[in-house]
Amino acid sequence: MGGVITSIDRVRDELTLKVFGQKPTKILFDERTQIFRDGEKISLRDLTSADHASVQTILDGISVFAISIHILSRSPAGEFQGNVLNYNPETRTLTVGAVQLHDPIRLLVPVNTRVFREGQSPFSSASSGVSDLVHGALISVTFESDKDGRGVASQIAILAIPGSAFVFSGNLSSLDMHTGSLVLVDPRDDKTYQISFDPARFPASQNLREGARIRVVATYDGTRYMASALAVN
Repeated sequence: MGGVITSIDRVRDELTLKVFGQKPTKILFDERTQIFRDGEKISLRDLTSADHASVQTILDGISVFAISIHILSRSPAGEFQGNVLNYNPETRTLTVGAVQLHDPIRLLVPVNTRVFREGQSPFSSASSGVSDLVHGALISVTFESDKDGRGVASQIAILAIPGSAFVFSGNLSSLDMHTGSLVLVDPRDDKTYQISFDPARFPASQNLREGARIRVVATYDGTRYMASALAVN
């Protein structure tokens, strides 16, 4: 879990970690806890409050114990892609799940955050805004952290919303008939798209080979792109 260390009690060997969107968590530590700052191991006495940290923990009975603490000198920032799990317009809090993230990440979406559609022309040309932040929407988020360690979205690209249709054209990179999935590379921007399909519905897919130029019409259902038409160019 990641957040800001708000207090350290060296008598009880306990720190308080404030994770954005959650209640502060009390975490125990001792001489077995490994401490790192920007990847370099440091002494336990160098651990201070107000540090941005990622803490690896285990349950010790009913208590949470820190195995390791990784401190970042700079506020974490970055970009990731994932699916909207929830957006609360009253608190402007966005919860996103992503394959590369162990836990969902919660972000603030300020009023001035740029929210726009990105991708194919018919989809991206439509009006966009926080109303696109529906459950299942596929988004790319650029974020930074404020002084309290809260994640703040600076830009959100809407890649697809449930029910939206797309036409993909490109080269077949890989094909799995068992799972009914293919990966297509669009030569215009070198982006890859994983698309699911029903092999029984498309008998011609049996003859597909890697490198073939294909055209796929697909609908995004909130978890994946599902092919409704497939043809070899």
